[in-house]
Amino acid sequence: MSRILVIGGYGGFGARLSRRLIGAGHIVLVAGRRFDKAAAFCVAHPGAEPVVADRTNGVGMVLARERPDLVIDAAGPFQGSGTTVPEACIAMRIPYLDLADARDFVTGIGALNKGAKIAVPIVSGASSLPALSGAVVRKLAEGMDRVERVEIALSASNRAVAGPAVVAAILSYVGKPVRLWRGRRWAQAAGWQELRRERFAIGGVAPLRRWVALAEVPDLSLIPEALPGRPAMTFRAGTEMGFQMLALWLLSWPVRWGWIGSLRGATGWLHRLHQMTGRITSDRSAMAVTVTGSGVERRWTLIAERGDGPEIPTLAAQLLAEEVLAGRVAPGAQDAGGLLTLDQFEPLFAGLAIRHGIVERPVAPLYARAMGNRFEALPGRVRAMHDMTGDAGADGEGQVRRGRGLAWLIGRMMGFPPAGSYPLHVSFAAAAGKERWTRDFGGHVFSSELSLTGQGVAERFGPLRFAFDLPSDGKGLAMALRGWTAFGVPMPRFLGPRITAREWQEDGRFRFEVGVSLPLVGAVVHYAGWLARA
Repeated sequence: MSRILVIGGYGGFGARLSRRLIGAGHIVLVAGRRFDKAAAFCVAHPGAEPVVADRTNGVGMVLARERPDLVIDAAGPFQGSGTTVPEACIAMRIPYLDLADARDFVTGIGALNKGAKIAVPIVSGASSLPALSGAVVRKLAEGMDRVERVEIALSASNRAVAGPAVVAAILSYVGKPVRLWRGRRWAQAAGWQELRRERFAIGGVAPLRRWVALAEVPDLSLIPEALPGRPAMTFRAGTEMGFQMLALWLLSWPVRWGWIGSLRGATGWLHRLHQMTGRITSDRSAMAVTVTGSGVERRWTLIAERGDGPEIPTLAAQLLAEEVLAGRVAPGAQDAGGLLTLDQFEPLFAGLAIRHGIVERPVAPLYARAMGNRFEALPGRVRAMHDMTGDAGADGEGQVRRGRGLAWLIGRMMGFPPAGSYPLHVSFAAAAGKERWTRDFGGHVFSSELSLTGQGVAERFGPLRFAFDLPSDGKGLAMALRGWTAFGVPMPRFLGPRITAREWQEDGRFRFEVGVSLPLVGAVVHYAGWLARA
């Protein structure tokens, strides 16, 4: 029988974890700043003992007095937190776990290995992220030679535990810069933006549709490094109430623009608001992980009902506690992203109101679907530039010429770069059968969305949509304008732009040339150059 000290052991997730560990036969030292709360919890749970412990002050003395077999930090928030507790555990040779999902904290835990050799396991992130998410991603990526994209979405019930620590953690990154690996390079977005509607569906269970937005989590750093092909990685999270999601999205903009330093000061009143609305919502939570690569897309979906969603963040800690106590986790400071398998979670899921499953579907590049057999006849560099089903990037050089007068103004409105020579990066992102191309001419960025239309493609710039045929031969391909629409309304061809676009292979490189002109206005933009897949 092991003695496990759980910091925050009477809190939202900590209480659930404490009950699980007690049920598994362990003696749990329920620790926190308030002895009365710890004692009240222990009265109702035989096998638990109350302990006063503050993770930021005097925790070493508590560990020296109690000498637990394992320490689990379930207190949070870990955003901006120090490493006092794991350092104390290292010094006293006591194994350590935490339920952290703060990106910098979890990914930085390995820095503790730089000192003297660590004699015990020090594991960070024993929670839904990155322990469970990492297990799911590795399961979905089995057999893939190259993974192009990983997307994770999580939506919690409003009745789920969302104490002040959870609210503070979310508000710490709302509107703040978030680094993402996309298009084969590091890019920057803003927390709680890129809002979208996610559908969570699994056979035999009523589906969910929830708003989710970009969140800062360890997986954004860990997953690209863990899989073949170094895939793009995106994580979105949200609650079930749309007005909450939209309100946070709106509040993210003043932070992004620098008008407000942070929303963390609003933790108190937002937590109270969350409590007030919790009773009018459902008890359903969901998580989905999508992995794309090697011509297939695999998606794992989990839906938790009857209020069992809040149990999920504690499952990895329960599993890893047993692994650590059994001596099956190597000594040293490490994240939990690669320590568990999805099969290990199955017995714990079975005891809860949880359904989960995996679906797979084939995917093919947009240009291959449009061109059919002609795609394989393209020159190698041209074909390789379009051989993408998830995420890709290319680097090269580009030269831009711009029209004058009214043509210059129209070009600026369209976001085209100024005239000149630039280093060029193009990011390609495929989703839902469409591709988004983002062109970066030395910091001047514009993008468009391409989709299938017959045996050609349609390219959308905002409200304007242009349909192209794709004549090709062994030398390359061209884009021949077939028609265009504005705000979904078909427009006369004679009023439309004159677009010339071609791609070819020369001197072992992919080369391109695009020209756009307008009737009565003249040349708007012309850009050309070369690219190589990153």
